[in-house]
Amino acid sequence: MLFNSYVFILFFIIVLFLHNLPLKWHLKKTNLLCASYFFYSAWNPPFVFILWTSTVVDWFVGLYLYRVRNNLARNLLLAVSLCVNLGLLCFFKYAGFLLEGFAALMKFYHLDFKPCSPDIILPVGISFYTFQTLSYTLDIYQRRIKPWHSFLDYALYVTFFPQLVAGPIVRASDFLPQCIRVCKATWNQMAWGISLFVLGLFEKIVVADGLLAPVSDAIYNTCGYPDFVSSWCATFAFSGQIFCDFAGYSTCAIGVAMCLGFSLPDNFNYPYASVGFSDFWQRWHISLSSWLRDYLYFPLGGNRCGILRNNYNLMMTMLLCGLWHGASWTFVAWGGLHGLYLVAQRALKTTVPDFSIWRTTLSKIIFAFLTYLLVSFAWVFFRSKTFDQAFLMIQTMLGMGSKTPGLYLCPMDVYVTVLLTSLIFVIHWSMKDRSLEKIAERVPAWLISVIVAGMLVLIVTLAGEDRAFIYFRF
Repeated sequence: MLFNSYVFILFFIIVLFLHNLPLKWHLKKTNLLCASYFFYSAWNPPFVFILWTSTVVDWFVGLYLYRVRNNLARNLLLAVSLCVNLGLLCFFKYAGFLLEGFAALMKFYHLDFKPCSPDIILPVGISFYTFQTLSYTLDIYQRRIKPWHSFLDYALYVTFFPQLVAGPIVRASDFLPQCIRVCKATWNQMAWGISLFVLGLFEKIVVADGLLAPVSDAIYNTCGYPDFVSSWCATFAFSGQIFCDFAGYSTCAIGVAMCLGFSLPDNFNYPYASVGFSDFWQRWHISLSSWLRDYLYFPLGGNRCGILRNNYNLMMTMLLCGLWHGASWTFVAWGGLHGLYLVAQRALKTTVPDFSIWRTTLSKIIFAFLTYLLVSFAWVFFRSKTFDQAFLMIQTMLGMGSKTPGLYLCPMDVYVTVLLTSLIFVIHWSMKDRSLEKIAERVPAWLISVIVAGMLVLIVTLAGEDRAFIYFRF
């Protein structure tokens, strides 16, 4: 059940109607929990059992973790949670990847090993809810929070349908306190939530799917050798596509949750206006980057160690970040490249003098554009299906293509891509230190209504391919 489908609209209207009936809060939460399970089972009903497994295991592990004082017992309980959650994640997401790696290792040693394909279906959203349940256990283990008193609240926290399959990855300390009192949106919250939902759909359907995805697909989904301009335009198109696709989902999720009276954290903060790569990861997929920071980077030692260990911690975190996105070495390469970006940035900060000229607006815009350029360059590994395709694209983008180009984008696609990606960069730069909600408060209600109505018209009338959200694959 996709946000960008009429089935979801009908489903959400029913949920919203039930949520606003004069029922007890306990019953309303039960309705939301049942609706969340129904929402998830719409993809593949048996996968609900995997969701239940993670929910139940971490609930009981959390209870005993808080009661037990013996360190060995606490470590064993934590190991149970890690083994169950990461074991399920590894089996469903990485079994084929590990099997292929083992086969390649056998081939290196001249051993004939040809495994059968496991043909495992990836449960949608498993990477997201696995990290969410693990954060609950890890926070209790580190004495940051206490076990929650209500299993109903905890189950709703794990399965809350607006953010279940593609984030944001919510912390228990942010969500569970909202379950204490009745959550019901005011008329202003309802109006703003619907506006955010429409904005998210506009980003997804009109910009990502309708305008940018066909340009990216024309090069990345076609065999041949693109020319210099087409390879760069296709890559820039994908950089805009993946932002509008994923930020569109997060915006929809926040809007839907707001209509139900719940608050979800922002997942994007105009990342293409970032000045440097540490700034980028504080603005892109914020819930994942903060999760990796708190539960991986800091436990490894963070930046409290020497330079070499700090660089190692950064690289390990980003390599695992890449692997989290997909069971492919191209994703690992994407994460490793971002790790190199972060290491290089830290090295430059310690060697380049801090001249006042670096702090001027013009300098910041130049650095932001360079950051955007290098981030887009890294997207080549994320978008490419194989290393051969990625290296071909990189050679072409660097002007080192050795073969005669056979793939060209039409001039209109080039113009549209340049215009849209430039507009995205300008919007991100102008909004990087502002809040959309604060700006909307100063805009007349009639004008917001006209804008939302205009987006709705484009959403309904735009004919295009029906695409799932990109991050559903992760």
